[in-house]
Amino acid sequence: MKLRDLDIIITAPPAPGWGGRYWILVKLTTACGITGWGECYASSIGPQAMVPVIRDVFERHMQGSSPEDIELMFRRVYSSGFTQRPDLTVIGAFSGLEIACWDILGKARNRPVYALLGGRMNDRIRAYTYLYPLPHHDIAQFWVSPEMNAEAAEHYVDQGYTALKFDPAGPYTIRGGHMPAMRDITRSVAFCSAIRSAVGDRADLLFGTHGQFNPAGAIRLGQALEPYSPLWYEEPIPPDNLLDFARVAQAVRIPIATGERMSTKTEFTTLLRTGGAEILQPALGRAGGIWEMKKLAAIAEGFGAQMAPHLYAGPVEWAANLHLATSIPNILLAETIETPFHDALIKSTIKVEQGHVCLSDAPGLGIELDEDLARAHPFTGDGLHLQMQEAPCDYAKENHFEGGAPTANE
Repeated sequence: MKLRDLDIIITAPPAPGWGGRYWILVKLTTACGITGWGECYASSIGPQAMVPVIRDVFERHMQGSSPEDIELMFRRVYSSGFTQRPDLTVIGAFSGLEIACWDILGKARNRPVYALLGGRMNDRIRAYTYLYPLPHHDIAQFWVSPEMNAEAAEHYVDQGYTALKFDPAGPYTIRGGHMPAMRDITRSVAFCSAIRSAVGDRADLLFGTHGQFNPAGAIRLGQALEPYSPLWYEEPIPPDNLLDFARVAQAVRIPIATGERMSTKTEFTTLLRTGGAEILQPALGRAGGIWEMKKLAAIAEGFGAQMAPHLYAGPVEWAANLHLATSIPNILLAETIETPFHDALIKSTIKVEQGHVCLSDAPGLGIELDEDLARAHPFTGDGLHLQMQEAPCDYAKENHFEGGAPTANE
């Protein structure tokens, strides 16, 4: 069983585009005809530029190898070009290809991926969701309205969710960390107050940011949120100085969660060593794939830390996240995005029920991907998956942050 062929599909979810502007899906086929699907959550360069990167990684380090040789292929990629350090683009390319290898291995053995990772540790995975606008909400006003978010929170709790994420704390910019505007602190407190009043103790509050504050600013905001006891304070500072997370963690009585923009166990282990985070949020399509994050879960277990795989992508990465989550003892939560397009793309093969996911014993990732649907929605824009604004935080007028969701295929 040798890896032979690679196909790449760049698909764009319909507006409003929950999950990003595009998803990079990869399809591997072995010489004996077994196919596997993966998803590359790599977005430092445009998707058309990622295509030759993915092909180069596959042809240089994986083609002709057995899909079983995941450790060997990872070390080839991690060391390529005399690097031996995390590289978001190259490791992002490999991550999707690695996920596809696991899909192949499961199908070849007629076993689910989690069974190959040590078996089913968890029958059900507790899921969480962002607070998204309800049909009657003004989508532009939703992101700055505590009342609308509280209404959405009640809706999702009634569906069975016990953890809700929201991020009202102002813009994330190319300028790095900044001090929050006082209005952003006030709004953040108002969001926590309104949502906590709406759901009581039926759900945990997950306070999201996008690394937009410097350590002192993150501490100011975090301390203001402490009375509402969020389950986590997500990525309060940029990930470019991992040692700074410990400064925030020591000053704020809310567990720090981070990892969406990090790659490989190397970066995450730095956080664990310094006490910078209690909850790790790898995106498996960027962080090294399933096996690398299985290793990280074991390391985190030794530090008493928990895993909460991140998802701002499509349902193939979601499936990979869930197989990892099913196999490890220190899973806290797994992010999920429920849209008709996410569901249709995998033909409803994985579902959220009462705020939880229970994987079947279907082979591989357990998904049936609608290839025709994926190809029928090509990405035609020139934006990146997510884009940071150039304008700085506005301390005179209200900052208006739209949750990172594009409103068009642009």
